[in-house]
Amino acid sequence: MTGKPKPLKARVTHLEMKAMPARRVPLPTGQRIALMQAKNIPVSFYRYLYEQVGRAHHWSLRRSGSDQELQEILHASSTEISVLYVDGAPAGFFELNLVDLPAMAEILYFGLMREFQGRGLARFFLSEAIFAAWAHNPAKVIIQTNTLDSPLALRLYQKMGFSPVGWSEEEVEPWI
Repeated sequence: MTGKPKPLKARVTHLEMKAMPARRVPLPTGQRIALMQAKNIPVSFYRYLYEQVGRAHHWSLRRSGSDQELQEILHASSTEISVLYVDGAPAGFFELNLVDLPAMAEILYFGLMREFQGRGLARFFLSEAIFAAWAHNPAKVIIQTNTLDSPLALRLYQKMGFSPVGWSEEEVEPWI
């Protein structure tokens, strides 16, 4: 019998940062790295990045909806997307949600593709996402992680200056 897969339960940790860090994490050495803001990102490229980074963690917000609906979100002035390239290949991305400025900027999505994890990129890449968010002069920067994300995510966010401010539970439709 095939049917809809059972939802996964996730504990979500809500974190915030109320002051910009004093300095950026330096660029890792030994790899050719480029970080580029993707203006008017093609929906197909975004869907590729989203699946490559988010599938293992069952990201769900951007999985449904038409290409037109997603394009309107991605190309809105309140959305900013940057793509990390390593040796010419896309390695990850982050997405900022700026709809609640000046009260806050949210790092809505942040992650690396599996092939680029464990190469010393995460701290640098998160630092760049944090500074990109602070460039919009919010009162605070927020981010979330959950128990379906990398087990290292919460610790990394806290090391980078985020503080937990709350928890919630949610059900997530698994990727098949």
